[in-house]
Amino acid sequence: MNRIRGAIGIDLGGTGIKSALVGADGSVRHFRTTPTEASRGRDALLAKLYDIIEEHRRTAEQEGMQLLGIGIGTAGSVDRSGTVSYATEHLPGWTGTPLRQLLEQESGLQVTVMNDVHAIALGEQWKGAAQAIPDFACVAIGTGIGGCIVKGGTIEGGDDGYAGAFGHHIVAMGGLPCTCGNRGCWENYASVTGLKNLMREHEAPDSWVQDPRELFAVARGGDARSLDLVGQYSEVIAIGLANLAHILNCRRFLLAGAITAQGDFLLDRIGEHVRRIVMPVYWGDGILLHAAVLGEHAGVVGAASFVAGMRN
Repeated sequence: MNRIRGAIGIDLGGTGIKSALVGADGSVRHFRTTPTEASRGRDALLAKLYDIIEEHRRTAEQEGMQLLGIGIGTAGSVDRSGTVSYATEHLPGWTGTPLRQLLEQESGLQVTVMNDVHAIALGEQWKGAAQAIPDFACVAIGTGIGGCIVKGGTIEGGDDGYAGAFGHHIVAMGGLPCTCGNRGCWENYASVTGLKNLMREHEAPDSWVQDPRELFAVARGGDARSLDLVGQYSEVIAIGLANLAHILNCRRFLLAGAITAQGDFLLDRIGEHVRRIVMPVYWGDGILLHAAVLGEHAGVVGAASFVAGMRN
């Protein structure tokens, strides 16, 4: 009897670490989320990764799965050796971590390391919303904003593999300070963190909403103040997407991250602003926004899919 083949997939973000066993057919088993606790520093985070890997490894042995390796997508820029060449203070001390080398030494398995949004895009292209879209820009909106460019089904990395830092293109000269050291970066306004800041700016004595999910719930009910904030937030997302459309001449965008939970209620509003802002010459057959469909599984599926032998 043939053993099930698969890999450990890990999606490391500033808030949580998602992990699972991913079968060669793209199935997700034993998915779990572990708090990142990034403030504890690099060594504590590495120890946590080692524990996660060991737990999945034991489960794979119990189920008779042949592990082909480990795929990990991490926040930050990753060079071609699998080293985190740069990470913001969302992951303090993470810059310079030779992640591939350390995980291979600890596990004895083949390890593939990539940026977390690259992993999301690859997961959606393999088993999700982008299966029939060979060319697109992926924009992941969560605590911050990450991105990548996919051309002909392959990640376009640019000269050093770092292309896609969409969250750090500047939309407001002299604007809000960013964790990257600049001011006015798009992610300061269009990320979930940016939405929370916008809500605080408009906070009233009666504190009618406490968090973004409540804001959207109240807005869906027709509350005028909430709808106004959702409109403002939609527009600032659209401004960044329009910039990307003008810079990349891209007409297909895959939106991932926390905002996809709002579905068409938010995407339709973003689309209206994009259509208003983008110059007509860039429209072609239309600019389309696609919502990621794999949800919290996208990053683990995409990271695992890059392990040799996973897709056959």
